[in-house]
Amino acid sequence: MDCVSPILDVTTRLWYCTAKRAVYIRHLPQNLNSLRTAMEELKNLYEDVKERVEREEKLQKKCTHVVDGWLRNVEAMEEQVKEILAKGDEEIQKKYLGTCCPKNCGASYNLGKMVLEKMDAVTVKKTEGSNFSVVAEPLPSPPVMERQLDKTVGQDLLFGKVWKWLQDGGEQVSSIGLYGMGGVGKTTLLTRINNELLKTRLEFDAVIWVTVSRPANVEKVQRVLFNKVEIPQDKWEGRSEDERAEEIFNVLKTKKFVLLLDDIWERLDLSKVGIPPLNPQDKLKMVLTTRSKDVCQDMEVTESIEVNCLPWEDAFALFQTKVGADTINSHPDIPKLAEMVAKECCGLPLALITIGRAMAGTKTPEEWEKKIQMLKNYPAKFPGMENHLFSRLAFSYDRLPDEAIKSCFLYCSLFPEDYEISHRNLIQLWIGEGFLDEYDNIQEARYQGEEVIKSLQLACLLENGRSRLDKKDEYSKMHDVIRDMALWLARENGKKKNKFVVKDGVESIRAQEVEKWKETQRISLWDTNIEELGEPPYFPNMETFLASRKFIRSFPNRFFTNMPIIRVLDLSNNFELTELPMEIGNLVTLQYLNLSGLSIKYLPMELKNLKKLRCLILNDMYLLKSLPSQMVSSLSSLQLFSMYRTIVGSDFTGDHEGKLLEELEQLEHIDDISINLTSVSTIQTLFNSHKLQRSTRWLQLVCKRMNLVQLSLYIETLRITNCVELQDVKINFEKEVVVYSKFPRHQCLNNLCDVEIFGCHKLLNLTWLIYAPNLQLLSVEFCESMEKVIDDERSEVLEIVEVDHLGVFSRLVSLTLVYLPKLRSIHGRALLFPSLRHILMLGCSSLRKLPFDSNIGVSKKLEKIMGDQEWWDGLDWENQTIMHNLTPYFQPSKI
Repeated sequence: MDCVSPILDVTTRLWYCTAKRAVYIRHLPQNLNSLRTAMEELKNLYEDVKERVEREEKLQKKCTHVVDGWLRNVEAMEEQVKEILAKGDEEIQKKYLGTCCPKNCGASYNLGKMVLEKMDAVTVKKTEGSNFSVVAEPLPSPPVMERQLDKTVGQDLLFGKVWKWLQDGGEQVSSIGLYGMGGVGKTTLLTRINNELLKTRLEFDAVIWVTVSRPANVEKVQRVLFNKVEIPQDKWEGRSEDERAEEIFNVLKTKKFVLLLDDIWERLDLSKVGIPPLNPQDKLKMVLTTRSKDVCQDMEVTESIEVNCLPWEDAFALFQTKVGADTINSHPDIPKLAEMVAKECCGLPLALITIGRAMAGTKTPEEWEKKIQMLKNYPAKFPGMENHLFSRLAFSYDRLPDEAIKSCFLYCSLFPEDYEISHRNLIQLWIGEGFLDEYDNIQEARYQGEEVIKSLQLACLLENGRSRLDKKDEYSKMHDVIRDMALWLARENGKKKNKFVVKDGVESIRAQEVEKWKETQRISLWDTNIEELGEPPYFPNMETFLASRKFIRSFPNRFFTNMPIIRVLDLSNNFELTELPMEIGNLVTLQYLNLSGLSIKYLPMELKNLKKLRCLILNDMYLLKSLPSQMVSSLSSLQLFSMYRTIVGSDFTGDHEGKLLEELEQLEHIDDISINLTSVSTIQTLFNSHKLQRSTRWLQLVCKRMNLVQLSLYIETLRITNCVELQDVKINFEKEVVVYSKFPRHQCLNNLCDVEIFGCHKLLNLTWLIYAPNLQLLSVEFCESMEKVIDDERSEVLEIVEVDHLGVFSRLVSLTLVYLPKLRSIHGRALLFPSLRHILMLGCSSLRKLPFDSNIGVSKKLEKIMGDQEWWDGLDWENQTIMHNLTPYFQPSKI
């Protein structure tokens, strides 16, 4: 038996193999059909995946490597299967006549085996393709972001030198420092380098721009790098500075990059930021700008290049451009005089621009000669950057028309470098300081404040801030050179360095330094604390104390005791400040007090003593429980009271509001009120008081039981939030129009610029907006019943169309419509929308057309950017978000 078993095993195995081969041959036709079917199913799946990828790519995404490999494998597999099927069909035809036996069993066997193996491979690909939850990922941020740049003058040679080093390596050059005086064009040159890198696409993975300013802040630079190199959020939030530096290092060490650092004032430790060691062979390079050659040395750059002033031909060409051909050609003597003025600028671009604009419109030789003498009489000769530049730039300051505007300009230097200053907040501070005292009315003072800002911008002493289309407020900023010059002037040409004290980002100011502030006129602290003092400081000359922005938790004991002439106190946005020093109530000369954003629950009763207070601002005080009884009515000089986004007590009963309105009505001089109201009774109190209506500029209504609003004609900003029973908004013309007769009836809401409606579920339309010709921002969200923004079938609309040919929304800059499922129309007629720059629409499933005139106004711009009319009509609004900033495409009309 033992000898027979091996023989049987061999026989069995031979039989099994023979049977298996017979199966391959016998089932070949059936298996070919199965393979053909499986491949068709895989091909259908391939088409589905490919369509998904194409849709994602239209959304600026990129196919994943796994999916891309799968698609290519399926394409290759399809060709292989076609070849197998062709061979199989041919093999089936080769049989002995009248039998099912193939003529070549070996070939049929091999083919049958290949068919089954390929079926297994097709099945695997089908499984893989069915499991793709993600087929594409967002594209990484572009390696270079283009920056705005006007045409450059006179920098070609210097640019060419830097560009050559970046382009071919220069082998030993890994970092370049561009140094020179303020306003000489260093940032302009760096911007040109950035944009040229975008055009030529040299072999760099990333070009990283960081505006450093001072103090050099590692965390700020790390944040810019985090946004650029796309570090996962979980590896960033809550991590220490060193841990973040490690993450940045691990990402950047694998990349070839150029680091552009603008406006460095002191050494920045790149290793603490996470920047790998710079190496020209690895194409890791850095270009920085600074005003000091010492900083280039401290940063250990391999090449330092001085950015010099413009040669004469370029300087005079730039000067003439800013003065304007109309002025230059207004008298035959002026071109020669213009040369004399331009030479006084010594080729400094910022001085050429500033003084050139100041001379624009000066069209008599006598005026030119007078200004030339003024310019030559400045004593500084170039002993140093600061003195030389400031003595020239002070010419524009001296040309300001009066002392009030000069004071307004110097005041802007109290804000930190690169800080964007809110026009509204700045003008309120000016009012508190008394710079605009010739205007008794707050509104007139505001208008004059805007004119002051415009004049400073035209004189190149203020710059426009970033466009913020979602907000009514506007912003300006000071060039850092101009700001330094303003501080130099405010400190009496640097002779009294403590007359203006400005600190930003100082962890703690020591008592010894505070003692030196006895002669200080204005103090401005940003993200800065003061250590505990041995005795209360004495500030006999201090008129202004600004301590804003998050950092201050408390003040030294009795810090505000000795400030006998203080006019302005701004403690806003110190979120950690939970208690207000009681001695503030004894600052009887105070005219401006801003406590916005503080986390205090109660105001001290002593604030009643502030009889000279003109401006009291209590915005965003979410923890405030109550106001001291009769405090507001005791402020007999109060003109401006602002309490928006602050609901006292947060109980929505209206008790606190009613008492507050009673006290406000007792004030003789009140002229500007910003307030939230949450009950029907207090809202009715407001609408029944002509004085309160006349004074209310910013109003937010949050009242569930209110079904009708009678709108004040003086309102500037209106928020109606969660008034779920509100059905209509009306205007009472009878008494109001008599008082407000300077505007025609169809423009009675002339002041209204900003409207936001949220969560008013029964509101059907906003037809009353036809009376607001200056409306700039309109936002309507979550109003489920609204069918039309403007009901053009109503008689009052037809009347206005006859009178006002421009129609409504001619000043509208921003339009937001969110979740208005029944909205069918914005306006029945085609409108111009000449000022429109920003549109956001979401969840407006019934809205199929926008009221854009197809021949006039902004509509052509919109259709050019967003698609033709057919596209609009077929759009699934419920699932689409449309958001476009149109400013780069055309110049909007001035508002």
